[in-house]
Amino acid sequence: MGYSTGCHTTFHHRYHHVWAPKYRFKVLHGEVRLRVREIIRQVCDEKGVTIVNGVVSRDHVHMFVEIPPHVSVSVFVLKIQQEFEHIRKRYWGQRFWQRGYFSTTSGNITDDVISRYLNKHLHKLGFQPWCPRPSSEGR
Repeated sequence: MGYSTGCHTTFHHRYHHVWAPKYRFKVLHGEVRLRVREIIRQVCDEKGVTIVNGVVSRDHVHMFVEIPPHVSVSVFVLKIQQEFEHIRKRYWGQRFWQRGYFSTTSGNITDDVISRYLNKHLHKLGFQPWCPRPSSEGR
């Protein structure tokens, strides 16, 4: 369990987030699932959020992330959900995701407990921190 640093901060802010599509419909598969993963990674890169672990199940998303102090947890989750404006009308008109989400810090339980829990849910296409990510050096 290491600490992260910013210009003037040292922190260890890890959160377990869970959110689901409206009515918890099982629509997170195929192209939608891949798009969810892509958008989450884009938002994390944009906001400086580190993905520790995560799983995209058919009817909900689990994320274990480290969020820097300058990023609001609610802004982070809402940014991911807003990125789905183009597919919301395809499904239910007003919104793709449920309004609420679950969030907890890893302070009450250890990081290892959360990671083991998520690994039990891990599917073939789940987030895996050991998977190589596209390099951003060529930009």
